Amino acid sequence: MRQVSKIALLVVAAVIIFAGGFFYWWHAERYRATDDAYVNANVVQVQAQVSGTVTHVSVVDQQHVARGAELFTIDPRPYQFVVTQAQARLAMAKQTIDIGMAGVTEAQAELRNRQALLENARTNVGRVLPLVQQGFLSHQAGDNAQVDLESAEAQVSVARAKLERALKTRGVIGPKNEHVQEIDAALGQARLDLEHARVTASCSGRIASLSLQPGNAVHSGTPLFALVCDDEYWVDANFKETELEGIQLGQSADVTVDTYGSHHFSGRVENIGGAAGAAFSLLPPENATGNWVKVTQRVPIRIHILDPDEKYPLRVGTSAKVAVDTHSAAVTTAEISAGVGNSRK
Repeated sequence: MRQVSKIALLVVAAVIIFAGGFFYWWHAERYRATDDAYVNANVVQVQAQVSGTVTHVSVVDQQHVARGAELFTIDPRPYQFVVTQAQARLAMAKQTIDIGMAGVTEAQAELRNRQALLENARTNVGRVLPLVQQGFLSHQAGDNAQVDLESAEAQVSVARAKLERALKTRGVIGPKNEHVQEIDAALGQARLDLEHARVTASCSGRIASLSLQPGNAVHSGTPLFALVCDDEYWVDANFKETELEGIQLGQSADVTVDTYGSHHFSGRVENIGGAAGAAFSLLPPENATGNWVKVTQRVPIRIHILDPDEKYPLRVGTSAKVAVDTHSAAVTTAEISAGVGNSRK
């Protein structure tokens, strides 16, 4: 009886060992895994678009903010002054157009008057010269009529020149006037600068490295603190070059982070690096010189996390483990861009 029990135990042990070995082989054949992986997300370097003195800081370090929430404000008074000045210049430009229109109307009236006088002078010459030829009027009367005609013609030319000058001074009527467009553009820029005095969050996320205080002077384009966006997370996994076979875009992946070891996130292969990480290092290896030692290289692969959970907040830079299912369906780059891969797991 003892002999039978021993045999049975040996058989059970053999089955367990065989099943364990088969499962290990099957898992190793199907999945490509690595623990050289780290959580990442979009990080916005918050900076002011105008220079000035900070008057109010609306957030604290590590605070979660919604998209569009106010972060801090810069003293708006200098920019409000510029807006007011531009508005006054625009009003003056429009008033100048009105004055120019009055000048054009006056020049047109003068031109019509001079043209009427010219027509009268021509008529007078037509009457006087025949009478001079017939001897009823003196030659002096004819000369006077001719001089009046030439003077009227000159006055018409002067009136035309005045009208042209008035038209150029007035410019185009309405909003297409060049001077109005120039000042209107300056007013738009001034209003934009005034709007930029209030800095808001470009995405929902968490504030990091904040040391800004009211009274600090900030300059346009200088990074002040970071905003870690929470609308998208991914894992940068570095696979050995010997493990890349079978990994394709769109394949599903299982992700665990060391922070929450028992919680699993669903992932998808979103990008496969075109070169080993060492190729872009500050001092890339020079394998053609000196004594050569072969070192297995690692290639970065981006795993997009499909189901981030507020109960398990992810933090940039934390360690993770990734297992890619090489038997899952792959998709093309175009399908990933269109979001097709979201439904394939």
